[in-house]
Amino acid sequence: MICSGPHIIDDKGRVLILRGVNLGGSSKIPAANSKEDIESVSFVNRPFPPGELSSMDASEPGDNADYHFKRLKDWGFTFVRLVITWEALEHAGPGLYDESYIAYLRKILLSAEKNGISVYIDPHQDVWSRWTGGDGAPAWTLEKLGMDLDRLEAAGAAIITQKGSGKMIWPVNYSLYAAATMFTVFFAGNVFAPELKIDGISAQDWLQEQYMAAFRHCYRRLKNCGAVAGWGAMNEPHPGFIGYRDLRNLENAALAVGPVPNPFQAMVAASGRPVRVPVYIPWLKGWKAIGSKVINPDGLSLFKEGFTCPWKEAGVWKDAGGNPELLKPKYFSLYQGRPLRFTDDFLKPFILRFIEKMKEAERPMLFFIEGVPHGENLYWGKEEPKNAVNAFHYYDGATLFTKKFRPRLTADQKTGKLFLGKKKVAAFYSAKLAEAMTWTRDHMNGMPCLLGEFGLPFDLDNKKAYKTGDYSKHEEALSLYYNAIDENLLGSTIWNYTADNTHEDGDHWNGEDLSIVSLGDNSGKESGCSGQARAIGGWLRPYPMATAGIPLKFIWERKKISLYFRFLADPKVKAPTEIFLPSLWFGEKPEISIRTIAVSSSGEKKKSPGSNSLRMEYSREEQRLFIFNDEYAGEVEAWVFI
Repeated sequence: MICSGPHIIDDKGRVLILRGVNLGGSSKIPAANSKEDIESVSFVNRPFPPGELSSMDASEPGDNADYHFKRLKDWGFTFVRLVITWEALEHAGPGLYDESYIAYLRKILLSAEKNGISVYIDPHQDVWSRWTGGDGAPAWTLEKLGMDLDRLEAAGAAIITQKGSGKMIWPVNYSLYAAATMFTVFFAGNVFAPELKIDGISAQDWLQEQYMAAFRHCYRRLKNCGAVAGWGAMNEPHPGFIGYRDLRNLENAALAVGPVPNPFQAMVAASGRPVRVPVYIPWLKGWKAIGSKVINPDGLSLFKEGFTCPWKEAGVWKDAGGNPELLKPKYFSLYQGRPLRFTDDFLKPFILRFIEKMKEAERPMLFFIEGVPHGENLYWGKEEPKNAVNAFHYYDGATLFTKKFRPRLTADQKTGKLFLGKKKVAAFYSAKLAEAMTWTRDHMNGMPCLLGEFGLPFDLDNKKAYKTGDYSKHEEALSLYYNAIDENLLGSTIWNYTADNTHEDGDHWNGEDLSIVSLGDNSGKESGCSGQARAIGGWLRPYPMATAGIPLKFIWERKKISLYFRFLADPKVKAPTEIFLPSLWFGEKPEISIRTIAVSSSGEKKKSPGSNSLRMEYSREEQRLFIFNDEYAGEVEAWVFI
């Protein structure tokens, strides 16, 4: 695969619309049978066991890589975002790589290649680390800054264990001390904590070098695996405190629910003082304060002996005579004497350095880059690497956070504007994707786009569907999302496919339950060990996989079981256009109607009526429709229906 303008092109010169899954939700945590101590944990068998490559029978249900990859291919999901974490590679300590895990990844990638699946490897993190309520970085990254892992929650520096209703609250950690400090030091320690050292090296340089070295080491071991089409740089990077205009306010927040301190309050609490902070609830435009609560009531210091708050050391605040005082409320707002922009001043240099460090494969490799989710986007100039893809994320926040889907009502998270009625809700979702693509066209040198994450909580309405077996609401929501994706002719990887998802524990991470497959109850009696597809009518859809020219329009009407595709044929491309036609809709039907019309540049038919169709082949077994240009240049329209 290579980038060409706004498109990703295969080795036959066709424009690809990549479609697949994130694999998988439970890859954020160690394997179920892993040891619990930090140094000895193992992520082997995340996302699933490889099986014996020489003897696996992908036709038989089972918990092995061949079975899962064949299944994904049968569903038309031929592109996978493979989730791995920094912790999985380097949990035992700096420079101590888990070679057994890397060997496991090689087996997984060989199985993907064997089954016709392309992969881009995603260095995943959420709120920095498992020790700050998410996943990603090893525990020792926090310890290198002197943080006591046993005091993180008590000091109000992290929410590690979700409590209460099961609503998604882990993003609150982006605003809490531990994750915000780690992100700030990682991306901008040289500017905002220049005296902070790790092993005699600036903390920013040390942390970034360890991160890049770990994934570079992994890449060296895997670079000959043919399934690997690209790498991400970092999942959902966050600025931490960077860019705060006033440390007495709550900014940069991904979510505010419950007691959430502003940065100054977070710094004071982490240094061992009880602090009263606002309590928030979700609101139309973000959230609003409804009261207050004391965090760190026992006055525990987060720091081990010999360490202190780096922001106190940097002169941001002081604690003279037991009275904390904020000295520099705008400390993180300026860079080189001007208002800073996190994505350009700090994130982009990191991504460019990451790409440079990873340039070790002799074949073309794509790099999937991200801005701040629902926040700042990157600028990308003509002089930047050309093999980059804007892999932005977008979720229907109202559904994601409330775990309720209302097809006639949603709200814009940025503006608070309400959208009423099915048509307006559908148009809003499509417009949000178009907005990201327009930014990419205008400010990122027109690089290709991929919707790297979107998805739906399957435990809607207090897991009602698990009791009734009725997933019609889920199918309606997913159809809405995929219709918007089709309208924008956008590649996508849905979050997610978790092979060991259960109704009881979801994706096994922070109460999330977004997997398109599930074992059902914990015993897996519902469907054996292979996992049952959920709401399949919402996501198993036809789409143009590879176009011998430029795709112009695609529409799938699920209720009518009909599709329409228009593209501009390129006469130089010999390989056929491939449209995925899933057997769920077309394979068992007694009769399927397919027709094409080749249209000249003037809008007239190519030939006389009845003879203007391009050559076609339909394979029920492969679930593919092949349309051959045969050196024709011009627009082509295709219909498939029953």
